[in-house]
Amino acid sequence: MRKLHQRCLSLNDFEKYAQKRLPHPLFAYVSGGVEDNIALHHTQQSYAHYGLIPENMVDVSQRNTEVDLFGHRYAAPVGIAPMGISAITGFQGDIALARAAASKNVPFIMSGSSLIRLEDVAAANPAMWFQAYLPKTLEEIDALVDRVKRARISVLVVTVDTPVKANRENNVRAGFSTPFRPSLALAWQGVTHPRWLYGTLLKTLLTSGMPYFENNNAVRGAPLFSKNAVRDFSGRSHLTWQHIEHIRQRWTGAMVIKGILSRNDALRCKSIGIDGIVVSNHGGRQLDTVIPPIYVLPEIVTAAGNMTVMMDSGIRRGTDVIKALALGAKACFVGRPFNYASAVGGSSGVEWAIDLIANEVSRDLGMLGAPSLSDLSEKHLRLIK
Repeated sequence: MRKLHQRCLSLNDFEKYAQKRLPHPLFAYVSGGVEDNIALHHTQQSYAHYGLIPENMVDVSQRNTEVDLFGHRYAAPVGIAPMGISAITGFQGDIALARAAASKNVPFIMSGSSLIRLEDVAAANPAMWFQAYLPKTLEEIDALVDRVKRARISVLVVTVDTPVKANRENNVRAGFSTPFRPSLALAWQGVTHPRWLYGTLLKTLLTSGMPYFENNNAVRGAPLFSKNAVRDFSGRSHLTWQHIEHIRQRWTGAMVIKGILSRNDALRCKSIGIDGIVVSNHGGRQLDTVIPPIYVLPEIVTAAGNMTVMMDSGIRRGTDVIKALALGAKACFVGRPFNYASAVGGSSGVEWAIDLIANEVSRDLGMLGAPSLSDLSEKHLRLIK
């Protein structure tokens, strides 16, 4: 772990070590976007199109990075985004991510496309949020919502930007598929990546057996190595805002909608009584050439009214977070780098990654002349593209 601290000085640094550790198909699944990766690249580059304008000679000796979200006061405005099958890239990845977030007191959203029961992850982090991909029928939706309620989850996040299966042809080229299909090429990838083979896959099989998709529905879903896995992730194309209204009436806790890029969708969320939204393009993993979230963030903040607006996709630096907050977001979520940190360093690796970006946010506030997050505003930004 000490070597990891010495080698990884920013979130970007974890990627190259994860690439060495993980079999190529798995790394491609995490790192890739969709089709030509235009949305992926444009999103990561979008933050550089805003320049920061500091105000000097301000007392920044006491800087405050704390943020209140849905009744919980977090240490930093940076959280862990929901990421599917994290338990196959790092041993018990969901629990590793949850424990690190609890240790550092930052928000953590568990993915519905996960391989560990949400109840077990909630035991590791009782403050976690749960992100659901909605099942096909109202009966299945109600059962899942009731299950999350029984687990005493305080915040339900519903992702709405996956109506059909994305065209992730890069995954196909790399040999990744859901379900995993045994082959000589896949076996070779395991043999040539022994730290992953013994430290994650075989350890998982010995500890808990075959991984299953545990949280798509109220009951256990298909095993990871199953032809039914694709079926379990399909069938959402008929879902509408009426389903969200139905859930809002049933769910009494805080409810967040993730995947908002349209002002009209933000207005719809407000009219339904949604508590918060995550402005997101799914990290460029769904629709190629879709707009980077930061470009539409200001108009969505205006439309959102009293809803809590958060953002994810492409965030790698404290300055990225600062820019989103200056444009009205209350918090930001990071995905891939925390997955990489879990893959190479477990919970301790994720803690180190959280420290890196949280410290960047604090340092950037000082350099900007803003003692607290509430001091940030559009006066600190200039669009330079």
